Amino acid sequence: MALSWTNALIAAGSALGGALALVLAAHVAFRLLARRWPPGAALSDSARVPFRALALVIAANGWVASVRPRGAEHWGWSAGALGLRITGIVVGAWLLCAVLLFLEDLTLGRARTDVRDNRVARRVRTQVLLVRRLTVAAVVVVALGAILLSFPGVRALGASVLASAGLISVVAALAAQSTLANVFAGIQLAFNDAIKVEDAVIVEAEWGTIEEITLSYVVVRIWDDRRMILPSTYFTTTPFQNWTRRNSELMGSVEMDLDWRVDTDRLRAHLPTVMAAAGDMWDGRVSHLQVTDAVEGLVRVRVLVTSYDAPTLYDLRCHVREALVGWLREEQPDALPRWRIA
Repeated sequence: MALSWTNALIAAGSALGGALALVLAAHVAFRLLARRWPPGAALSDSARVPFRALALVIAANGWVASVRPRGAEHWGWSAGALGLRITGIVVGAWLLCAVLLFLEDLTLGRARTDVRDNRVARRVRTQVLLVRRLTVAAVVVVALGAILLSFPGVRALGASVLASAGLISVVAALAAQSTLANVFAGIQLAFNDAIKVEDAVIVEAEWGTIEEITLSYVVVRIWDDRRMILPSTYFTTTPFQNWTRRNSELMGSVEMDLDWRVDTDRLRAHLPTVMAAAGDMWDGRVSHLQVTDAVEGLVRVRVLVTSYDAPTLYDLRCHVREALVGWLREEQPDALPRWRIA
């Protein structure tokens, strides 16, 4: 008995020494990697805990394999080996998720949306955010499958099911369900460029921006900070307006109903002063003033302006409207709308 305990302790020391050597080797490798690739230090921080846990599980597996009597079929050894195998699968999935999510976050960090022309960055951000969710889901499903296949009875059942052609019909039947239909619609939205995160859209007669795209639903942030939650299939089956699909620049209008005595030439001549006072809100592309209608005792004047993105355009339209109303009140009071009854 003393010899067996001695062998067990020696095996445990060897297993722990091997795990420690593996951790130290990985630490040195990451230090060298960080010198040539700066994100390597952050990758080391993200993967440190799951990697050390995996090293301990590998050491424990090695210890069990070395001290387990050959031919032993005792339930304790079998349960211990099965538990370590399942733990190894879980920790390995944890490590894989940490590495993949770090690489995806690295791509996400390069997609800057705080610049003027951020259409490409918003598309990359939309796709990476969805790929993150798919990554976690795929790793979890594979890990669960590997855990189930660790049990002999389930392994035989799984092999027979996978070998049968009926599995295809089962998957097709499940895909027809509304839940999976939303999942497939979410994947389609991420890669067909119909909508992107921070796109300006009009849905259900509400103006807002795309805040989040998930596998099953899309969150639209309404202009007054409400949130509209729509299923992903809505954007693949229902018409909607996307103001920023091709670029972030937008054109908006300011309309005013004025009296027939308005001097449109003076109003048009004053418009450049208004746009100059707008500062960075105006991108300098378009500023036109036109009379678009003249019926029922009023003249409709429309001013077209352009800006860099939807929020800035909204502020610019408000600025133009306020400036023109103030100028008309001071310089052309006769142009203010009035009704005449004869």
